Amino acid sequence: MVTGLTVSLFDFQERTVIKLLDLTTDNQSKQTIVVKAPTGSGKTIILIGFVDEYLNKINAETAFIWLCPGKGDLEEQSRKRMIEVAPHRNTQNLFEALQNGFVPESVTFINWELVTKRGNTAIRDSERKNLYDRIADAHRKGIEFIVIIDEEHSNNTAKAKTIIDAFAAKNIVRVSATAIQNNRYEFYEIDETDVIDKGLITKALYVNEGVEDNVEITNDYDYLLDLADAKRKEIAARYNEILGNENCIRPLVLIQFPNGQPETIRGVERKLESMGYTYENGMVSIWMSEDKRDLPDNLTENDAIPAFLLMKQAISTGWDCPRAKILVKLREGMSEQFEIQTIGRIRRMPEAKHYEDDLLDFCYVYTFDEKYKAGLLAGMDKAYEIRRLFLKDKCKSFTLEKQLRDLDYDGVGEREVLDKLYDTFVSKYHLSTDKNRNRQIFMGNEYLFGDEILGQALHGQFVRTDMLMESTSYFATRQRVDTHQHGMQLLHSVDAIKTAIGMPTAKVKTILERLFRKGINTKKKLLSLNTAEFYAFVINNEHLLKEEFREAASGLAKQESLGRLPKIATFHIPEQDFFKYDSGVKEEIEYLSNAYLEYTSGYATSVVRSTSEMLFEQYCENRNDIEWVYKNGDSGQQYFSIVYMNGLESQSLFYADYIVMKKDGTVWVIETKGGEAQGKNKNIDIQIANKFNAFKEYAKTHNLYWGFVRDRDNRLYINNTEFDINMQNENWRPIGEVF
Repeated sequence: MVTGLTVSLFDFQERTVIKLLDLTTDNQSKQTIVVKAPTGSGKTIILIGFVDEYLNKINAETAFIWLCPGKGDLEEQSRKRMIEVAPHRNTQNLFEALQNGFVPESVTFINWELVTKRGNTAIRDSERKNLYDRIADAHRKGIEFIVIIDEEHSNNTAKAKTIIDAFAAKNIVRVSATAIQNNRYEFYEIDETDVIDKGLITKALYVNEGVEDNVEITNDYDYLLDLADAKRKEIAARYNEILGNENCIRPLVLIQFPNGQPETIRGVERKLESMGYTYENGMVSIWMSEDKRDLPDNLTENDAIPAFLLMKQAISTGWDCPRAKILVKLREGMSEQFEIQTIGRIRRMPEAKHYEDDLLDFCYVYTFDEKYKAGLLAGMDKAYEIRRLFLKDKCKSFTLEKQLRDLDYDGVGEREVLDKLYDTFVSKYHLSTDKNRNRQIFMGNEYLFGDEILGQALHGQFVRTDMLMESTSYFATRQRVDTHQHGMQLLHSVDAIKTAIGMPTAKVKTILERLFRKGINTKKKLLSLNTAEFYAFVINNEHLLKEEFREAASGLAKQESLGRLPKIATFHIPEQDFFKYDSGVKEEIEYLSNAYLEYTSGYATSVVRSTSEMLFEQYCENRNDIEWVYKNGDSGQQYFSIVYMNGLESQSLFYADYIVMKKDGTVWVIETKGGEAQGKNKNIDIQIANKFNAFKEYAKTHNLYWGFVRDRDNRLYINNTEFDINMQNENWRPIGEVF
């Protein structure tokens, strides 16, 4: 039983402390221990209990380092909590540690940003050296370090790793609500139902309660904020009924802006003003990175005045406000990430107990963000981790000429692109000058028409946060087009479509208008939509239009005439880089042929590599004539790139997958693509022919060995002559005959 603290631990918290003690004293255990602790499980109390018990019963000659993310002053909150719960313990911050050193039985709370953020002057070079000096002093005195990493997902970076490595800790304890199991580490998970059973968090999460199926919405803000305020008032009345005025709990509505666009914030402020809630009367507060307007010191207290808090997504870690019961997640037109920690802000119970009343024992989310579910779960089921590797010395001097796009070259003009797109549509769907007939043909091919923007909203009750993953419960939403309100959404859809052809947004918008919008005089018109219909057509059919543009751009282009020559730069292999790593790899072996130190088969499994990539790396590893193999990145100026022309004669970049140096000094550049399985083509790159031909021209100019490599029946084939998608073609030869 954990003793010595001013509070008692719940059973599941004690079990976690005991598990941590067992793992840190077992010589067979791995150095790093990962704890998945649902938000609201009291991870700070658990960690304090672990520290206290370890120093009492295991080894008093230990200094604990408690690392916290920089958002929300979490390190000060955690230190303050430890002073309250374990006042007999010696706590200090980083600057006190630099002054006093790391002594036995000390707990040093450090803000990540003080030691990792670029340009931060809180620790200058001389002081940074002093930090390492203090660590060395402690080691010389026989003091052991244990590092605790709070919200461990927040600082998985190279700089963070350098700091952690400097402590040479006996153990590293990583804690997060979104931790994933990893075979390299010990793993312990606190069951979310245990936390619910103790009344620490709500019994369930209700998404979009009160939203009606197929509802017509005039304005997102109006609809969602009206629902949220009605729910807030209902909860407040029930608290008052149960607890009375003297024990007032004032429920808080969090309004989250993913990007904090000024026009979106102002729209919400106007809506709240119309409801009687303003900054002036204290009912509204705002917390953005650049704006903490009228943010009261007691905001998180149960009886605080503000009823609405406008916030950015950044405030998702290290901030606790148990009276927060409702989250309104607004959309700003883009695919914003939605972190699971944000949900944790509304799952806590204000008195750490249930009232056996669903209204008070639930929390509520209101959102029309269709990317909500995918974003929310993004951090929950990642099957790989990211690791940093360092380049071998023998590869550091290698250079190769790479090509970059000439950003001053727009490709062919709007007229030529319009003509090609028009011809593509007419040919594919057998369209004519009859706009009504064309409309029926488009509808028959799943295009949506009308003057309403159609969407869907997740709906239902979820006890465990991860239950959202299995949810298929959606309501349809309809919103009549408002050109002012939906102008930004239209531009975002055009932005998405333009990625298929590499033209500026304004030109793509003009082309869409010439093809589909009424009132613009052109012979190349397929539909004649009014303004509202045009907005809805582009927004509702964004994914279909993007695919049509991709098909038009996939036509063969003449790679030898690039319109304007590409820019030229020198490529060096990056001296350090990050790679996806499959933590579940079995029978891991080091790939000695790879250009990076400590590169293993864990970086080349089916979890993180395509079949052709995986087979190619295995093939190179088994050859005895390979000096090194470099796996190129997929995008970014630091990687090797070649310019190719798409079917609309716009310049695009592609990044060949591998550069191989053979022991005889010859250099090969290899691009891998999906091959064939059961006689069916697995390649999904519709620009494959244009890339092949551009690659061929580049290799000819630079006197390089090259080839496209694809897999068939678990064997590799290479082609560097004439392109044909059919691997039965004689140009696809067994790789051993050529490479």
